[in-house]
Amino acid sequence: MKRTRHPREFKIQVANESIETGNAALVARRYELSPNMVNRWVKEYKDGKFDDHATHGDTTPLDTKQLSQENDQLKKLLGEKDLEIAILRDLIKKKNPHLLKNLK
Repeated sequence: MKRTRHPREFKIQVANESIETGNAALVARRYELSPNMVNRWVKEYKDGKFDDHATHGDTTPLDTKQLSQENDQLKKLLGEKDLEIAILRDLIKKKNPHLLKNLK
């Protein structure tokens, strides 16, 4: 059997698929690879050995300040939505109490 070198992007793709499906043998069959090789790539991926100079996929790395700002913004949106739902439920409760039991 001829030894083949696979590109780093391919290894990351296979490792991601294996993690998502939870079945390395199925992914190995799909790409005609050894299940042991797929398991080794998953382990290396989780250990960060594919992270030398590139990120996973096409995403760009975000610094912690940007992530923190985005997280705060999402928490604020979630709080507003929860408040809106509570207000609407109170209105339904006051005007049509028989409809409230269908919302739960």
